[in-house]
Parts: sequence; structure tokens; C-alpha cells
Amino acid sequence: MKTIKTFVAVALFALFSSTSYAQIVTATASTLDAAEAQIASQAKMSGADYTITEAYNGNQVHMTARLTH
Repeated sequence: MKTIKTFVAVALFALFSSTSYAQIVTATASTLDAAEAQIASQAKMSGADYTITEAYNGNQVHMTARLTH
């Protein structure tokens, strides 16, 4: 039973540790390319990779991305 509790504790710690390195960033620009360039710049400054999670194109482009280290 103690082994199971230890395993669960380690698994939860690993889950929380990996999610704590993710950061959400946003950018607003007039084109998709310009918004993505802003996201890429933010990712480069923090030394992270990025995944675009949302983009909206109205009068301007609003883009959201998740940075992962």
C-alpha cells in the first residue's frame, strides 16, 4: 500500500511540474503572419517552443499560444 501511495504522489508531482512550465501569451496584429511573428519573438526571448492554440481574425488578428520549455 505504501508503494502505491508513493507512486501516486510521484505521478502527481510530475504532472504539476510539467504544467508549471507552460505559459500562455497573446499577440494582436493586422495579419496572421505579423501576429505569429510576435508569438515567435516572445517564445524566442523566453527560450521556449510555442503552439498556437487560438487565432481570431476580425478587424485585427488576435492570437493565443502556449509556450513550453
